[in-house]
Amino acid sequence: MTQASTPTADTVRRLVRSLLDEGTGGTGGTGGPKVRPVGEGHEYTWWVGARHVLRLAPDRAASVRRRRELRLRDLLRSHLPVALPTSVAHGDWAPGLAFTLDALVPGGTAEEHDVSAVGEADLAGLLTGLRAVPVRQAEAIGVPRGAPRSLEALRRMAVHAAERLAAADEFDAARLHQLTPPGAAQLATQPGAAVLTHHGLTGEHVVVSADGRVRAILDWTEAVIGDPAEDIAGLAVSVGSPAAVRAATLAGYGPRPCLRGLWLARCDTVMRLTDHLDGRTGDTVALLRTRLRRAWEPILLERVTAFEGDEPEP
Repeated sequence: MTQASTPTADTVRRLVRSLLDEGTGGTGGTGGPKVRPVGEGHEYTWWVGARHVLRLAPDRAASVRRRRELRLRDLLRSHLPVALPTSVAHGDWAPGLAFTLDALVPGGTAEEHDVSAVGEADLAGLLTGLRAVPVRQAEAIGVPRGAPRSLEALRRMAVHAAERLAAADEFDAARLHQLTPPGAAQLATQPGAAVLTHHGLTGEHVVVSADGRVRAILDWTEAVIGDPAEDIAGLAVSVGSPAAVRAATLAGYGPRPCLRGLWLARCDTVMRLTDHLDGRTGDTVALLRTRLRRAWEPILLERVTAFEGDEPEP
């Protein structure tokens, strides 16, 4: 797998200088454009001035996803009620390694701002729009299919992880007993349920304004045609389970995918916090605890036990 050296400020500055004309907001006078990495652990994503963000693919596989994302954005714009990043320039920053220079989308993130009731409607529009994208069109531009995860296998792993967290006084392992093996089997995906999914709806990818509206969704490189519960799970971790389930319900999803998404999120957050104990994640413990708390917020839908006939027609 081809991989270039980690980009430096000089590497980024030379690339951006060749892309941006003077006066676009990305230059810094005779000293060249002002650039800085977006944060620790994000050495391939850089702020460029006050108006742009540069994303560099670290290897060829990431380059394929980066180029596909440009085509996917164009396909999505007519379907989604929220904004998508707009590319100012794109190409290769090293032989075979892609980059995109995007206009910065204003606003904070779901990690910084709570989503309002109107923002939940925005998220419902996002989920509705993704279901409306013809699967054949997504496949035609290279979006792959993703197999649904086994909730029972995930449950078993999460039970062991929860015991580790309980020993560290981080979590009450008994809470996972709510999801039984029969319950996990009942929440398996249904035939014909696959839709286009973002598949990476972390809080940092959900742009939220100060008034709680969802203004944009970032980073579509992990998009797949697959289980819609994965996006519901992502929203549960990003904005809390009640808001995620309300948005999914507004989008027409019935109890089964909502509860499946809820339990995917809960198992995932338990396991990721355990990964922190083992030193296998770069996320801060504060962020992992926040995500755990959001995913485990109670919802009334958990009392639903009958699923027959609850799904809308695709």
